[in-house]
Amino acid sequence: MPDVAPVVPTADQLDAVKYDSDGLVPAIVQDDSNGHVLMMAYMNAETLQLSLAEGRTVFWSRSRQEVWRKGETSGERQWIRSAAYDCDGDTLLFRVEQEGDGACHTGEYSCFYRSFG
Repeated sequence: MPDVAPVVPTADQLDAVKYDSDGLVPAIVQDDSNGHVLMMAYMNAETLQLSLAEGRTVFWSRSRQEVWRKGETSGERQWIRSAAYDCDGDTLLFRVEQEGDGACHTGEYSCFYRSFG
């Protein structure tokens, strides 16, 4: 397992995050080594705090209505290297060290493997 370090936010930083009417905020995940966007998923206040405390991505599964630790069953875990929120506070960005072959449940490296045109 890579070095894991929690991210310690301030209360003001956590308060700046704006959740939608379902209590969710989009979280973009980017490979820290090359900048590629790996995936987008949703977090709620609980999973954001878990992610920051554990140093790995933890999401809210909208389909299963439960906490989802990325890679818990597949081994494709994501170790947080930095975490940020955008100027409006309504989108999160995580730069991660991707463990395994990739982030997509299809087996692809990135969920964004299909192009238009």
